[in-house]
Amino acid sequence: MRRHGTMTTILSGLLAASLLVGLPVGSAFADEPTDGTGAGQSATEVLDTLEVKGRAPKTGYKRTQFGKAWADVDHNGCDTRNDILNRDLTSVKYKWFTHKCVVKSGTLHDPYTGKDIKFKKGKKTSTAVQIDHVVALSDAWQKGAQKLSKTKRTELANDPYNLLAVQGRANQKKSDGDAATWLPSNKSFRCEYAARQIGVKHKYSLWVTKAEKKAMAKILSSCPTQTVPDYTGVGNPTAEKTTEEPDQAEQQTEQQTEQPAEQEQQPTEQTQTQSPAPAPTPEPTPAPQPQQQSVYYQNCTAAREAGAAPIYQGQPGYRSQLDRDHDGVACE
Repeated sequence: MRRHGTMTTILSGLLAASLLVGLPVGSAFADEPTDGTGAGQSATEVLDTLEVKGRAPKTGYKRTQFGKAWADVDHNGCDTRNDILNRDLTSVKYKWFTHKCVVKSGTLHDPYTGKDIKFKKGKKTSTAVQIDHVVALSDAWQKGAQKLSKTKRTELANDPYNLLAVQGRANQKKSDGDAATWLPSNKSFRCEYAARQIGVKHKYSLWVTKAEKKAMAKILSSCPTQTVPDYTGVGNPTAEKTTEEPDQAEQQTEQQTEQPAEQEQQPTEQTQTQSPAPAPTPEPTPAPQPQQQSVYYQNCTAAREAGAAPIYQGQPGYRSQLDRDHDGVACE
């Protein structure tokens, strides 16, 4: 009994000591980030913890090394692309029969340009808003992701922290650039942009090049109090987000104006996470032949193996037969 009482006294003392210094029970450090990004900490200090190395060869890089494009990794029944559109757009309306998943329209306050962009899902309009990997997958591959497991790379490619809905043209200009080669034209967002890249690289143990670190440090010198962002998007927190289904009159109008191919796709989109979508009915115009294009993919499997998916309208290799829902994005 005496030994039991002594042990109880010791444990009580340790618990009291941990409370005095502000440590939660079972944690080594009170301010240790739980998501691995370093969120809330000084971006400059977290940058200094990143390893500095030269860029590794791009040899072996394919988009498929990071899993299926826009996979439903959180198993919520909605692909990653639409998850991010849902998060970053306001005044969202959904395509009916998709269980509030497929975003039909909305407004984006683009962090890269500072402009407001009206998004409308469609063959010639969807590319106005694209989903950017803040740390490009090719850049990640050359700075440590080669050593990650396939599961971890898939997590990186679909991690909401590493994804932002942005203006399509800005996304294309960025390509796979890092902070040393590309920055948003919206200068007021550059500090948060660099800090978010730092958070991603910290979480996935990716390194930075000497030039990249120098560029990040220069950006952060203008905002010394900048912290690594938390796990949310960058949408205006004061903006009211409305998520409404089209009213009955709007549905009737769309039923009369939408293309037959789009109508046939609706049941597929409703259950797209349960079974693969069937191939679309070929359009009346003849399909382009390989010799007529500088880049040609026989199907989406070939495009993914080449690391080209998703393919936006206007990019090499895009053709309508690969764009199942005719929204301007093939092999999603």
